[in-house]
Amino acid sequence: MRKIFLATSLICISMLISCQNSTKQSTETEGSTETIATGQSGVQDDLSQKNVVQVAIGSKDHSTLVTAIQAAELVDALSNAGPFTVFAPTNEAFNKLPAGTVESLLKPESKDDLANILQYHVSLGVFKAESFTDGQVLGQVNGNDITISVKDGKVMINGAKIVASVPASNGIIHVIDGVLLPPVAK
Repeated sequence: MRKIFLATSLICISMLISCQNSTKQSTETEGSTETIATGQSGVQDDLSQKNVVQVAIGSKDHSTLVTAIQAAELVDALSNAGPFTVFAPTNEAFNKLPAGTVESLLKPESKDDLANILQYHVSLGVFKAESFTDGQVLGQVNGNDITISVKDGKVMINGAKIVASVPASNGIIHVIDGVLLPPVAK
């Protein structure tokens, strides 16, 4: 069963990575050039439920996460159909990191490291908080696992507490009070 899950995960990761390459078009009008996003994030739809990226953009508590998603060029990937479970650290969670960490990760030369960290916050599928069990392990998009703990009705992800859950058109967002850092490769 684990082999099937891993094979399915690898296929989904490949699809997610291939979807990261957003397509842009430039149009020129009287001396100015305008860039138009033509990937999934460029679709205009004011009637449907918002996707996970649009929900994050609408949250004042997730501006650092949105900036990071944009810097890692993951907007289109996370705007796709999913379904995704996103563990979304708040701005305050990012502020708990050592001074200069976020700024360093947002630099173009750190894009791969930033993408790895952000993909460690995403699971394929929709996992509601009430369905988590103590000791449950979930594979993340970056290929690493997270561990769920449930104590006294509180759900923790690698030590970060879920403080709220928000449904989206392509999954669910669990707001967390910490940034999940993937294990260091040996």
